[in-house]
Amino acid sequence: MTRGFYIGRFQPFHNGHRNMVARIAEDVDELVLGIGSADDSHSVRNPFTAGERIMMITKSLVDTDLVTYAVPIEDLDRNSVWVSHVQSMSPDFDVAYSNNPLVIQLFREASIEVRQSPMFNREVLEGSEVRQRMIEGEDWESLVPDAVVEVVDEIGGIERIQMISNSDSNGE
Repeated sequence: MTRGFYIGRFQPFHNGHRNMVARIAEDVDELVLGIGSADDSHSVRNPFTAGERIMMITKSLVDTDLVTYAVPIEDLDRNSVWVSHVQSMSPDFDVAYSNNPLVIQLFREASIEVRQSPMFNREVLEGSEVRQRMIEGEDWESLVPDAVVEVVDEIGGIERIQMISNSDSNGE
């Protein structure tokens, strides 16, 4: 049995992430999704809590023929011990999946196999684009699984990100 590990902030979980999971599912029997920056929420970059992101992921992958585990991973600002931190928070895994150069380097230095996958429509399918569309009231729903739309509606996510994106500064 092979278990993979895929880390992301999933702010929010979007169709690029879902496509990546489908690609990884061809290689592994189980997949751990590490929810990065789990300790951060209610900011423009990280508007959703770890629990909300777990809901998004779990509901989006419920029909997937792959055992998945969503595991919160808090930020650790010490790269030299980051992999051991991830391992302490996660079930054991055999291979890590990432396209992030720093993450790849850290896993390789820890002698963990890293596989990269092609990105899916990266110009549009990235969290910053989805969040910006949420803020501006543009179509974001077509970029995420239906389950994510339901979770965002349930938690008042659009109102939240629009509110936190407003600045109280007077331009100084």
